[in-house]
Amino acid sequence: MPRLPASAGWFARRRVSRPKWGHAWRALRQANYRWYFMGQAVSILGSWMQQVALGWLVYRLSGSAMLLGATAFLAQIPQLFVAPLAGIVIDRSNIRRLMLLVQSGMCLQALGLAAITHYGWVEPWHLLLGAAVFGVLNSFDVPLRHAYTSQLLSDRRDLPNAIALNSLFFNMARFVGPPLAGVILTLSSEALCFALNGLSFVAILLVLLILRTTSAAHSSAGFREAMVEGGRYIRGSFPVRHILWQVALLNFLAANYLPLMPAFARDVFAGGPATLGALLGSAGAGALFASLGLAARPTVRGLSGAITNGNLLAGLALLAFALSGNERLAQLMLFLLGFGLINGNASSNTILQTILPEHLRGRVLAVYSAANLGAAALGGLCSGALAEHLGPGPTLLALACVLIGAALFFRLRLELFRMHLRPIYARLGIKRQTVPGKDRS
Repeated sequence: MPRLPASAGWFARRRVSRPKWGHAWRALRQANYRWYFMGQAVSILGSWMQQVALGWLVYRLSGSAMLLGATAFLAQIPQLFVAPLAGIVIDRSNIRRLMLLVQSGMCLQALGLAAITHYGWVEPWHLLLGAAVFGVLNSFDVPLRHAYTSQLLSDRRDLPNAIALNSLFFNMARFVGPPLAGVILTLSSEALCFALNGLSFVAILLVLLILRTTSAAHSSAGFREAMVEGGRYIRGSFPVRHILWQVALLNFLAANYLPLMPAFARDVFAGGPATLGALLGSAGAGALFASLGLAARPTVRGLSGAITNGNLLAGLALLAFALSGNERLAQLMLFLLGFGLINGNASSNTILQTILPEHLRGRVLAVYSAANLGAAALGGLCSGALAEHLGPGPTLLALACVLIGAALFFRLRLELFRMHLRPIYARLGIKRQTVPGKDRS
């Protein structure tokens, strides 16, 4: 029998590891998830439009980078304090009914902003208050959406794909929303962006009214007992602690670029709303490509490496963006930054949701939301304060250097992380990727 050339092994590995795009949409075969996917896609598109318009309006009224950071801080800081408590409420509640209540509140908040902006009553403190209200509601909404996903699937093997698709439609809206908001701001006003966001919640509210899921409470424990139980689980699980620390550092040090984008668009690149939309759209495009890659993965195995690689890429891209004075180069770096952030965050979320016991899902995912959005809030406040004194470029440069150091530290601990994941995957029946010569977790 003739021997195969040595290069054949390489081709065999490529055939095994190549993404299978036919499986990238498999969770959409389930009707409940398909309807939910479409409703959330419309709602999140409106939310991104509102976020861009809110930042632009704050900066137009005040011209203050500090106020930009404060607005982002108020929109996200409730994640640190409210989300852990919200997780207990989620585990003790009918998730579908709670989602209806929260989505209705977010709709009213957006329409209220639209009204006061349209009639010329708006002042900076109104926007700070609106951001804070959104932050409290979002502290419930984010872990609710994560927890509800598992209840929409009759085949739990599709859960990693559904999580990746959640990230995909979030980042598709992130890619389309900011440029669309830039066009609307150029042709009309911030009020129209707020109004369209309010109307976008109608889609998800209608879907939630149609869906009938088994949304019974997962826990009947008392409030204090439930909090202690969740904390004990997190402290006792090395993989969960490791993921939460990585997510917190990544978002504290890298996601804070977002509130500074109006300052870069106007002061560094001498542009307007269209420039702001292009910059944010570039980051959204990178996030979208990362989400597509995650959706095409056949298994959760191998995502631990994607987390550390994403953290390092985000740090290097943020460093290059801070040093760039060219708008086109800045857009490319934001593309890579968005790619790295989603690889880190979405891969962490997928592993976490895969290994979590069902009765603790709401509580731990709420802590994940705190580590993600809450840390980004603190980072946004710090970056806004530093940018007020040092300028936006030097501020992001310093934070990027710290992130690169943290990413290298976690990379040194990657094998220890994998050692703790392997027995959990084995217990869940999740098989390793069949790539010759490699054992990925």
